[in-house]
Order: sequence, then C-alpha cells, then structure tokens
Amino acid sequence: MSFSATTKNELARIIDQRPCCRLAELAALIRMDGSIQISSGKLMSLNITTENAAVARKIFSMVKGLFNLRTEVLVQRKTRLRKNNIYLVRIPPQQQLAVLLSQVGMLDWHGRLKDTVREDLFTKECCRRAYLRGAFLGGGSVNSPEGTYHLEVTTGNEKHASCIRRLMQKFHLFAKVSERKNWQVIYLKGSEQIVRFLNITGAHAAVLNFENARIYKDVRNQVNRLVNCETANLNKTINASVRQMENIKLVRDTIGFDHISASLREAAELRVKYPDASLKELGNYMQPRLGKSGMSHRLRKIDEIAEKIRNKR
Repeated sequence: MSFSATTKNELARIIDQRPCCRLAELAALIRMDGSIQISSGKLMSLNITTENAAVARKIFSMVKGLFNLRTEVLVQRKTRLRKNNIYLVRIPPQQQLAVLLSQVGMLDWHGRLKDTVREDLFTKECCRRAYLRGAFLGGGSVNSPEGTYHLEVTTGNEKHASCIRRLMQKFHLFAKVSERKNWQVIYLKGSEQIVRFLNITGAHAAVLNFENARIYKDVRNQVNRLVNCETANLNKTINASVRQMENIKLVRDTIGFDHISASLREAAELRVKYPDASLKELGNYMQPRLGKSGMSHRLRKIDEIAEKIRNKR
C-alpha cells in the first residue's frame, strides 16, 4: 500500500465529536467528489464517488449521523488501467436531502445550485482543520518521503481551489495553485510544510513515518556526499603524487639533487620515500616540521624546475 493510501486510511478513521467539524469535513468531501443527479420528475439524488473503502464508510456514517438519511453504498470495478474498486455512496431522492445540500453549501435557501463555498462552515479553527482533512480525503495525494517531497489536492473548481489555498494560509502553509488538464492543483513542496499539513489534519502516524524516512534519507545523502568528497580528495592526492614523482625523477636523472637547495632535496627525498602520503603527513616528517602550505610550496618549486628542463629539451 502506498504512503498516500496509508495516510488516507488513517485520516478516514478520525471521527470528530463536534457536529460542526463533521459537517465541515462532509461538505469538503461532497464538494470534491459529489455530484447531484436530477431525474425526470425533478427529484434530486446525491452521488459521492471514492476509490477508498474507508473514506466511503466515513461518508456513510457522517450522513447517517448528521442527517439520518437513507443511504446506499454501491461497489463497481474499473475495467481500464488499474482494475480497482470504485465506491459510490448514493443518497436517493428524499425530503431531507435538500437540507443536507443547503447546509453543506451546494444549494442556496431558494433551492438553486451554488458554485461558491459556504464561508461560515469553517469560522472555527477546528472546522478549518476538518475541512482540509475532507479535501485531502476527497482529492489529495502525498508522495512517499523516500522520493521527492510533494503533497497536492486536486479540484475541478477554481473558486474552490482558492478557498482551500486560503484555508492553508491560515495555518501558515504557503501552497501554490497550478492548472493541469483543466484541473486546479493546490500543492505543497517543502518537507516542513507537508509535515505541518499532516499534523493539522490529524495524520500523526503518517507524520512519524514521514520523519523517520526523511531522517534516513538525509543521513544517507550526507554519507554519500562525504564518500564522494573523500573519493575526490583521494583522487586529487594520488594524481598530485604521481605528477610530483615524475618531476622529481626527471630532476634527479638530469641535473641531480646536488644542484637544488637542501630544503628542496629533503622534500623530494621524502616524497620518493612516502609516495602515498598527504602534504600534511610529509610536512610532519620534515626537520623541523613544515606546514601543508610550506610543503606544497617546495614541491611546486620542484615542478617548476622540471618544467624548465622539459622546455630546454
């Protein structure tokens, strides 16, 4: 099971005790996945579609608990791509359905369809948290923290996308909105922002799993960086040592060590004796001890002498 599905299963098990929070969450789910069907006799029914069985159970229980409406749950199976189940929570035509649609903001008091969200649904902070939870359950997804950090909520309504973004901003979540194939996508990228969103909606177990994976990922990346750095330094040391050995042998076989200063001769002899040593280690062998920069300066002088010999040739 993916990290996103595990997170949704956790959120679907959260049942708020306050009716206002349950109404806000139900309103978000209906706004995200609901559709109104009008029959020939002008009778309305409400269909809410989801691919998650836990979310379907939650919608069913909230509708029954808040409005005591007759509700059906139908299961269909996809025939294309992923052949998973689709759960249809259907509320058939009945007198109290108009009350539900009015309270969740789908109908105005005159019975006309509304395209805007009822702002009074989330005047309280607890209701705002519940609405964001419902929006994520209805159209959200979150990448596994082992990969790229990305959380998004997808809706087909531009006004609804702006509403969700404003709710996130109230919790200092700086989401962005982009259009993808006529869908509005509200997304978060930073790991800290994603953890904060999961905490706000109540997915605390998902937060712990996310943090564990993120720590493991950060440690692994740091180890890789250190290994790469050490490898690069080792290659640099070996290449420099090979070059210095070639130049020292050239100077020795042409003009001899007697024609260079004593300090350069000592540096050359130490390099020949310890070909794999670093500059710092060579400096410690000098009498008196010499720093890394001083040792580098002397070996560079030998390189210059060898280059002059090559030019004369």
